[in-house]
Amino acid sequence: MTEINLLIIVTVISLFISLFLAFFLLTVKSEHKTSNVLFALFLIITSIDVCEPLFNSMVDGPSNLGMLRNTFAYLQIPVFYLYVLSVCYSDFKLSAKHLLHLLPFLIGNLLLLPRFYTVDLASKINFLQNRQHMIELQFNHILIHVQLLVYLVAVFMILRKAKKLYQENYTGTNIQSYNWLFQFTTLLTIFYLIALFKNIFKFSDYPNISESIKIGLLLFQLPIVCWYLFKALNNPGLFRSVDSKLKLVKHIISEEKKTEQLVVSEEEYNEELLKLKQYMVEEKPFLNPSLTIQEVSNEIKVPVRDLSLLINHKLGQHFFDFINTYRIENAKDILKDATKSRLTILEILYEVGFNSKSSFNTAFKKHTGLTPTLYRKQL
Repeated sequence: MTEINLLIIVTVISLFISLFLAFFLLTVKSEHKTSNVLFALFLIITSIDVCEPLFNSMVDGPSNLGMLRNTFAYLQIPVFYLYVLSVCYSDFKLSAKHLLHLLPFLIGNLLLLPRFYTVDLASKINFLQNRQHMIELQFNHILIHVQLLVYLVAVFMILRKAKKLYQENYTGTNIQSYNWLFQFTTLLTIFYLIALFKNIFKFSDYPNISESIKIGLLLFQLPIVCWYLFKALNNPGLFRSVDSKLKLVKHIISEEKKTEQLVVSEEEYNEELLKLKQYMVEEKPFLNPSLTIQEVSNEIKVPVRDLSLLINHKLGQHFFDFINTYRIENAKDILKDATKSRLTILEILYEVGFNSKSSFNTAFKKHTGLTPTLYRKQL
């Protein structure tokens, strides 16, 4: 089997799976419709990009459609960026301002109008044969990779902020969704860096190396996308977004320092802390696996902003860790109780407010240095 045939076979398999997944995301009933549509669009645009071997086998010579297909690569990372925003923030909505992400794609194609899109076939062939000396192609090549790096940095910044906001305001195991999205973005980053390496060889004297890397990328891409979708679709409840209008505690403190406002007096701090601890002990709200800081705020009549500052700044904990501390202490009491020795670890974690064995084990080991099973054995 020749390398060209292998490339076409791999391309067809990749296209089939990607387009099938895109069709599923566009048709499945879900409360995460915007996220599903954006990820489906990402898969479709990626399919357009990777179908080059199949496209070239069907089209004889350079064409406007072929060049347009190449420039669709401009749209991949902006669509993924919007997808990440839609997953991280519950109030995300597509609007006219998001059309600005089309600018690099439009600029790249406008530059190609005079000497490619509007000329005859012979001129197109000459343009591509001398591509190393064509300023339009050089500009597009540089712009698309600069765009890639900028968007990837932006995505990692969004994920970092969203995770912190979640930890400061929520308690569920939904933090895993951000971990998976971070892992997926990391794998995509590796994928795009390899693609950049491939493009270097594409414009060198070793185009065969570029083609070999291309096959590897096609094989690498499929398991990444399938793994992420398997995680996301198997655990749709984990994707609980935060409000983009929420502010990090460090930003609240910074703003108050600028306006020379006092956050709370020492006396108010002690009163609110006493009220919070009393509520936690008497009412045990931590038993609710999806407890939010807003719900606690409503119950103890302390503004969310003040409560967030109290826990995150004064106590030096995220709300996420603060609540888990009470859950773990409750779990330790159950593990020590001889009358409850028949309870399994799974039953205990559900009883104290966790809904995931992995998150329970992680939190328990963080607070005690031991897994729940080892802790029970040492009693």
